[in-house]
Amino acid sequence: MRDVLPAVLRWAGQGQACAVATVVRTWDSAPRPAGASMAVAADGEVAGSVSGGCVEGAVHGVALEVLASGTARRVTYGVSDDEAFAVGLTCGGVLELLVAPVTAGDVALLAAMAGDLRDERPVALVTVVGPAGPPGAAAPPPAGEATGAEEATGAEASPGPARPGSRVLVGPADGPVRGSLGTARLDAAVADAARGVLAAGRAGVVHLGPDGERRGDELAVFVESCAPPPRLLVFGAIDFAAALVRMGRFLGFRVTVCDARPLFATAARFPDADEVVVAWPHRWLATAPVDDRTVVCVLTHDPKFDVPLLEVALRTPAAYVGAMGSRRTHETRLAALRAAGLTDAELARLSSPIGLDLGGRTPEETAVSIAAEVVARRWGGSGRRLSEVAGPVHAAAAGAPPAPSGPVEAAAGG
Repeated sequence: MRDVLPAVLRWAGQGQACAVATVVRTWDSAPRPAGASMAVAADGEVAGSVSGGCVEGAVHGVALEVLASGTARRVTYGVSDDEAFAVGLTCGGVLELLVAPVTAGDVALLAAMAGDLRDERPVALVTVVGPAGPPGAAAPPPAGEATGAEEATGAEASPGPARPGSRVLVGPADGPVRGSLGTARLDAAVADAARGVLAAGRAGVVHLGPDGERRGDELAVFVESCAPPPRLLVFGAIDFAAALVRMGRFLGFRVTVCDARPLFATAARFPDADEVVVAWPHRWLATAPVDDRTVVCVLTHDPKFDVPLLEVALRTPAAYVGAMGSRRTHETRLAALRAAGLTDAELARLSSPIGLDLGGRTPEETAVSIAAEVVARRWGGSGRRLSEVAGPVHAAAAGAPPAPSGPVEAAAGG
């Protein structure tokens, strides 16, 4: 929903109805993760994607039918290799989608969601998928037999008062719950489950009883976590930093450039940065917000900057800490950091020389190398050519956060 939110709100402002198709479950080599969405306006305009082009045409038609009927549908698409030219996924994966109209009440919720995202407040959008049975079964339909399978999920198919396609917005533990699925018990149970998914940064289906029973299995709801963008902290206002800033923005990071030299740390030199800070790097980092999604890249090339900075960075929960420099520079830095009291475990977190071995030379090529290492670290990739690696193309992240408690079927992106 996050990707299509601007279009949905724009259409609502124009008085035009729309429907949203959301991937709620995937199997095998599905091209888009759970949470990927495509919105279709009444005039046929499209925003977003659910499969990168494989089934968009078919989903477009379903969305227009949903708009005409006002009834949500669950649709499952899959295809075997022998049916690559049929309507379905040429990669052999399986996608389950919920296609639901956007109601007037939804528009108010989605406007509130847009405000939360703008103000960087984490929030979870919960959508009722419907009964827990087919096509949302626990096991995927056989490849080649799932193409175009669909099930109407109107009120008559829904246990209890929750209608498929109904939505609520759930904040973190100290945040509000906006909207209602029909009963106070159900709303409380959904909010509790959604906060667990939100804390883990996941998207997935939660099974509950019709009145919110945690051990029930009659009602399926899809929870989409929407957290503020992760932070990329770039230290050293050099030409390599400018290229890395552009790459960070492309990957969806909120990017900060920090350097103690006001002549170099300027917004004019880094127009793609969200923030340019003139301060001693280690002092600024000591008070900056750093979490387990933050990426720290040290490009300063100066011991008086990078040694005290790395001493702070390696003691934060940052997901990645990398430093530019030669292997000789790296060994000199390690000695200085050991003298400062850092342990072998803390030093093992340092990626230096920074980036993967791509053989690049230019600032842009170096930025690609660094970004590639960050992505590989995030998802547990090897950094090798895919043609040389066996197994699924989109493997689960080696360092992915643990699944929240409760019956959640989470799906990792990739």
